[in-house]
Amino acid sequence: MTDKRSGRAADRTEAIMRTTLELGQELGYAKLSIEAVAARAGAGKHTIYRRWPSKGALFLDSLLSLHTPDLDYPDTGDVVADLRTQIHAAVDLLSGPPLGPLYQALVVEAQHDPQVAAALNERFITPQADKTVARLKSARDQGQLSPDFDLDLAMAILSGPLYYQFLIAREPLTHAYVDRVVEALLLGMRPRH
Repeated sequence: MTDKRSGRAADRTEAIMRTTLELGQELGYAKLSIEAVAARAGAGKHTIYRRWPSKGALFLDSLLSLHTPDLDYPDTGDVVADLRTQIHAAVDLLSGPPLGPLYQALVVEAQHDPQVAAALNERFITPQADKTVARLKSARDQGQLSPDFDLDLAMAILSGPLYYQFLIAREPLTHAYVDRVVEALLLGMRPRH
């Protein structure tokens, strides 16, 4: 009996999150509402609020529930190629439809909702930043990068222009732009002989 109940609950949760993403794509985040999600998903509004305290929390869980490609770094021994490969994959995933507009809306919501901001940082941004720093550390340990370069600062310098292009300038994130950012960053990180 418990297995059936938990199976139905999981199915209902999946239906609610799928509906949230569908409505987010159709209406945009600003017009998305818990009431609309409940109506389309065939769930009670109270059922949704029991699981998610806000529209932003529901939207975040829905977006992160997608089975997205793994954004781990390769380690081919060439840090430039590895950064390009991983960042190209992230750009392809997050800048175009369907995720691009939804991710932009989520980041904007995080500016107004501290709980959404904390969850986004904890569940997506920090893990990705940690992977980048780990790859840079590996490259530094292999002698590809200057031993005294601040890797956390490198992460900020690397991600800043990408978020600026994506969120503020609202210009396309292209592979060519990513390549320019990576080259500019690594020019200052290479060991001096």
